[in-house]
Amino acid sequence: MFFSISGIPQASEDEISDSTKTSKEEKIKKGFNFGGLPVLGYNTDIGFQYGLILNVFNYGDGTYYPEYKYSIYAEVSRTTLGSGINQLFFDSKHLLPNQIRITSDLSYLTERILNFYGFNGYDAVYTPVFENDTDPEYISRVFYRHERKFLRFTLDFQGKMFSEKILWLAGLGYFDTKVTTVDIDRINKGKKESKILPDTTLLFDNYVDWGIIKEDEKNGGKTPYLKVGVVFDTRDNEPNPMKGIWSEVLLFYTPKILGNTTHTYIKLAVTHRQYITLVKDKLSFVYRLGYQSTLAGSVPFYMQPYMITSFSKVTTTDGLGGAKTLRGILRNRVVGDGIAYGNFEVRWKFFKTIIWKQNVYFALNAFADGGVVVNKIDFDLYSDELPENSYEYFDPGTEASHWSVGGGFRIAMNQNFIIAADYGIALDRRDGKDGIYIGIGYLF
Repeated sequence: MFFSISGIPQASEDEISDSTKTSKEEKIKKGFNFGGLPVLGYNTDIGFQYGLILNVFNYGDGTYYPEYKYSIYAEVSRTTLGSGINQLFFDSKHLLPNQIRITSDLSYLTERILNFYGFNGYDAVYTPVFENDTDPEYISRVFYRHERKFLRFTLDFQGKMFSEKILWLAGLGYFDTKVTTVDIDRINKGKKESKILPDTTLLFDNYVDWGIIKEDEKNGGKTPYLKVGVVFDTRDNEPNPMKGIWSEVLLFYTPKILGNTTHTYIKLAVTHRQYITLVKDKLSFVYRLGYQSTLAGSVPFYMQPYMITSFSKVTTTDGLGGAKTLRGILRNRVVGDGIAYGNFEVRWKFFKTIIWKQNVYFALNAFADGGVVVNKIDFDLYSDELPENSYEYFDPGTEASHWSVGGGFRIAMNQNFIIAADYGIALDRRDGKDGIYIGIGYLF
């Protein structure tokens, strides 16, 4: 459920029709608009979620609508799988001179049992019975997990290069990542005896013991970075475009400063998104193609899943796999030094109306998501540190495309505040079964 409050100044009676009637024309929004979502949802990646999301939009005098003068997004929530989300996000195209866009994010994210399946996709064997406490081969329900605490600050600017559609991007940021094995004692506290987790070695512990995860990165580290790039953007509406292109080429550089004493590297991220109208204002086909890889240096394991983009207010940017990349596939299932992926989706706005002086539409979507490791993380599969039964954990040379399909439902208010629900099914059981995701916005 969500609530909304139309801010000052209020729209006139000529601008707003009876809230119970369906309108064929979009009503211009002015002043402040508040979208709030009490978080009572579910996400396969993180469990049942509870808390509060607040999205504030300032439309000014309505000149920019459906764009806003600025937006502030805040979230405080917790989940039953031990995740904690504390996020503040700011975005504006119209505060700085020359329409220079500024976006900034400050987040502190905690995860007691973050997914970890190893490296290089199918080359890392996923054995579901290791997590099944009713199976004779059971090891632990959290065998494919570790703990992470993640402090994130980002500040990005975008401005016109040759036209309003071709933009330069420059940004900086700082991450502080703390990683450890799962705190079994904390999770077991207060549980029934039948639900107590065994104190045993997990996959993350094995990777550390085998030397695949190096000593200087097993506990996480600090990541100061600089980001530069070029963006081409012709979208007609950012939250859910009906037509246009949004493409970008980005370089992500981590120098040895501000506590980063070990790792320096450069990553390249290329993303192309296109939005094609099939039926005006109602039906569209959209797709996203992406590539990300290391150009120079050595990337610590905890930064390999990080998805680099020009604009992202999503809480979790891990991948590939999960709510924001490959829906229905296990989160972080596809991790490599270089990855490629695609998302293909049909979106249908099947009903528009005005409710309580807010422009509202309802929409359905059907999708197919796919991804693959194109450059593998290098480690010695013949090391003396590996156990004799290493075949239970590694199947080199088997990596191939990972695919999922599914559908979803959206409720949008004033085109910008969008409540989302998606259900995805993995097409290969090596990627898990399925996933349910309830949150905010479209995938891209």
